[in-house]
Amino acid sequence: MNMLQKFHPMSNQDLVMLGLNDVAYIRTVPSLEGQSGFAIHAADGTEMLVVDSVALAMATIRQNDMEPLLVH
Repeated sequence: MNMLQKFHPMSNQDLVMLGLNDVAYIRTVPSLEGQSGFAIHAADGTEMLVVDSVALAMATIRQNDMEPLLVH
């Protein structure tokens, strides 16, 4: 058996669960005032919070012991 045969394929759900408690994503979203807001999303895509700045989004994520990632 070669090295690749030892690994089991991961489903999309397996990949989502892999970073669910460790990673949060930041996306730019339009706000009601016509300016950009910054949405914080869980690894599974669930929107958790919208804040006014990237710095605040990153600080919020880090305060919750997670790693922030920017999504373009």
